[in-house]
Amino acid sequence: MELEHGGDWAGFTERYGRPPIDFSANISPLGLPESAREAVRNALFYADRYPDPLCRKLRRSLSAHHGIDAQQIVCGAGAADLIHRLGTFLRPKRALIPVPSFLEYTRALEPWNCEIRTYPLYADNGFQIGEDFAEHITDDLDLVILCEPNNPTGVTTKRSLLEQILARCREKDVLLVVDECFLPFLDDPSSHTLIPSLGAGNLLILRAFTKFYAMASLRLGYAITDEPVLAESLSAAGQPWPVSSLAQEAGIAALEDRAYAQEARLLVRTQRTALKKGLQSLGFTVIPGEANYLLFFSPDKDLGSALAQEGILIRDCSNYQGLEPGWYRIAVRTQADNQLLLHALAARSGRCLNSLHRDSAM
Repeated sequence: MELEHGGDWAGFTERYGRPPIDFSANISPLGLPESAREAVRNALFYADRYPDPLCRKLRRSLSAHHGIDAQQIVCGAGAADLIHRLGTFLRPKRALIPVPSFLEYTRALEPWNCEIRTYPLYADNGFQIGEDFAEHITDDLDLVILCEPNNPTGVTTKRSLLEQILARCREKDVLLVVDECFLPFLDDPSSHTLIPSLGAGNLLILRAFTKFYAMASLRLGYAITDEPVLAESLSAAGQPWPVSSLAQEAGIAALEDRAYAQEARLLVRTQRTALKKGLQSLGFTVIPGEANYLLFFSPDKDLGSALAQEGILIRDCSNYQGLEPGWYRIAVRTQADNQLLLHALAARSGRCLNSLHRDSAM
């Protein structure tokens, strides 16, 4: 079975007999916060109990963290769980999605025979959403989905344009879903989130602990909306106990760990810059993303499989609509891991390692 997403470390380990250095999954290079690890250990004493199906304590923590009402929050087993719940209860007839973008949006809507209209993003303008996007939001749409920053490009949309898109959705009575799962990696997340724009309906925001707090296995995400019926429907579409007690406690602890958040943003910002320069010094076309990953193009169509032989996983993005073979996405990891990747790429391309090290350190 061929998996659509990156991060298949288990399949790699079974095939090669060793764990990979995984650049294919966009997880915080700091790993799970120690505070969250301790919370999980403590929660094990109560693992014989069912978890709180309403995630009350976690929602109160999220309420305080974002400055919103806890009733506006619905928790789930990662953002993907909530995306699929959205399709289950909403069953939209028509949706608009920019492409390339996260594959699960389409997968969640296709079972309900939803007509998916796409808005193509192009490399020659940096995969930016154009000012004309709002014109594509018509009365017959049920749903518009945006990813901010976008996956796999790492590109954000101008805040002013996001507000125009939201206003258009409200005018046409279309639900705007904004996936902000990678937004905490921005230098100033508060300046880009649409949470302050809640209050007039037609807006659902998705967040997750998966990426920023490296909780990929714990599966924890949440949705925010100011529409009570939407929140209730999203909650009812899930399983009875969607979030484990371990995940709930880990999430509460992570939200309180301000030092971790600051360190993660600093590390990603500095290493993303070095990684971009290193890739450019090798002649790759690099999209200047703002998240914890970079999208780049290589004429080497076998690059992914070649690096796998070296124990390094990168994300082949050729299964994203709108991306041809040769587009790859890599996570921003630690300096040591990033240098290992750059040296492997240099060896593959025949470049001088000394000049690479000088260029990538600038």
